[in-house]
Amino acid sequence: MDEQQKLQEFQDRIDAGEKIEPKDWMPERFRKQLVRMMSQHAHSEIIGMLPEGNWITRAPSLRRKLALLAKVQDEAGHGLYLYSGAETLGVSRDEMIDDLLSGKAKYSNIFNYPTQTWADIGVIGWLVDGAAIVNQTMLAKSSFGPYARANLRICKEESFHRKQGHEIIATMMKGTPAQRKMVQDAVNRWWWPTLMMFGPPDDNSPNSNELIRWKVKTKTNDELRQSFIDRTVEEAHDMGIEIPDPDLRYNEETKHWEIGEINFDELYRVVTGNGPMNKKRMAARRKAHEEGRWVREAAEAYAEKQKLKEKKAS
Repeated sequence: MDEQQKLQEFQDRIDAGEKIEPKDWMPERFRKQLVRMMSQHAHSEIIGMLPEGNWITRAPSLRRKLALLAKVQDEAGHGLYLYSGAETLGVSRDEMIDDLLSGKAKYSNIFNYPTQTWADIGVIGWLVDGAAIVNQTMLAKSSFGPYARANLRICKEESFHRKQGHEIIATMMKGTPAQRKMVQDAVNRWWWPTLMMFGPPDDNSPNSNELIRWKVKTKTNDELRQSFIDRTVEEAHDMGIEIPDPDLRYNEETKHWEIGEINFDELYRVVTGNGPMNKKRMAARRKAHEEGRWVREAAEAYAEKQKLKEKKAS
């Protein structure tokens, strides 16, 4: 078949709801889009360990400490699933990590904000992981098999993380005035950056149409954002939390909550390296990468030794 026929057959498979697997023929643009998405997703999981990691030693109880330790460990596992899935597309993990450390690759804007109080940990679980679940539930139906399967597993664990965050916030909202004030302050700081996690608006999103046509995504950025808003506003009101948006109102006709204007200039500023914590996050990641070099080299040497041993035995 010529190139055009291959493209048509590929699109027919997508339209029929088939999963594309790594050894299947795919357009180069499809492969590149997936590498970009999956590597960014993996980087976000790894960088996402940092805002919460510095609260492990300051958790208010042993129970909270253990839960937070487990959550941070889960995030590392999510990164592993996604790096492994992206490797099936012919890109090496070293290449993806080098792109991150050099600043070529991006990760989610949300992890470039500081965690100032324990309430931030609860709000990250409730809002940030809640937003991630909305997006990842969609990606669990992705047309690319390895990405869909990775997200299916990730969603199960993220669901627990969200419940954990919601429990922290709900408990604090039943506590002292100081605790309730702490929660409201955290929500005020994290609400808008969380909404930005879904990406730019649909009329300014360069990749959405193509990704939806290929069913890598099945909903637009704005559709996902609206789904998150509708669910989260109701939960906030139930807990006595005020959403920091004077323009927030419920539309009886559409049955949706409508919000004020999102400052997407801030999103572009943060994802291009100029957020509050970008430099510290990347410095921490580079430091960890260098300090872990000996482990990687030892593992590679051991693997090579085992290969030689097996070769001699055969």
